[in-house]
Amino acid sequence: MDSQDIFDRRARRIRRNRIAPDYPAHDFLRAVMLDGIAERLDAVTRDFTEILDVGSFTGDLTVPGARIARCDAGRAFARAAHGVQADEDGLPFADAAFDAAISAGVLDQVNDLPGALSLIRRTLRPDGLFLGAFLGGGSLSTLRAVLREAEEDRPVARLHPQVDVRAAGDLMVRAGFALPVADVETVTVRYADLGKLLTDLRGMGAANLLRGRSAMSRATLARAFAAFAARADTDGRTSERFDIVFLTGWAPAASQPKPARRGSGTTSLADVLKRFPAP
Repeated sequence: MDSQDIFDRRARRIRRNRIAPDYPAHDFLRAVMLDGIAERLDAVTRDFTEILDVGSFTGDLTVPGARIARCDAGRAFARAAHGVQADEDGLPFADAAFDAAISAGVLDQVNDLPGALSLIRRTLRPDGLFLGAFLGGGSLSTLRAVLREAEEDRPVARLHPQVDVRAAGDLMVRAGFALPVADVETVTVRYADLGKLLTDLRGMGAANLLRGRSAMSRATLARAFAAFAARADTDGRTSERFDIVFLTGWAPAASQPKPARRGSGTTSLADVLKRFPAP
């Protein structure tokens, strides 16, 4: 394990193996991500026949007419999807092997996210498309608040650092993608109690994977349950927020439109303003 790793790679692999059998009972956020990716893919007037699925889970990503190579950090998921086991920042695929790459639900747990995005871009042929989705900044705001309240004066890092939509766009540029776009969609889920939320997070592989994590005491957990319940609405349910960041980018190609060269404009702003009378 690299000393600079944020996430425990070994624990992540073990947990993904553990959750694999029951994952379909907790895959609702990935389903939303895949729906959003499908909408964006449908808007592209091109066919993609060689696709890389980065973070395959059970292999539920489908694209009609395409051959899909799959990889997952967990051995059980990789086996179920007939793919290979690999971390996202250590992809074993050749450069320019695919005309599209898709990743849903894993990039928020990668130690070297800039490196992972760069590797994904390298696997793409010129003008190849990348579509990604992951939980971003703003997610789990209720859980963060109740944990801060429960920990009182000794807060402990129990949730992953998050990448907001602006930073995600910057990372796409840094990774070398052309025409990058980052946007966000919010999903709100109402829970009867904190236990249901924690069960979902564990079941979808989104529980705490930080290095140096520690168990929560019973007293702290009880305070967290109480704080969560205190935020319930009149129906006895507490809302939790999930912000899904969607990424779109292209491997650079000579045929792509280029921004105009700085200073190449032929119209003066002052001349344009002269056309409009002063108020």
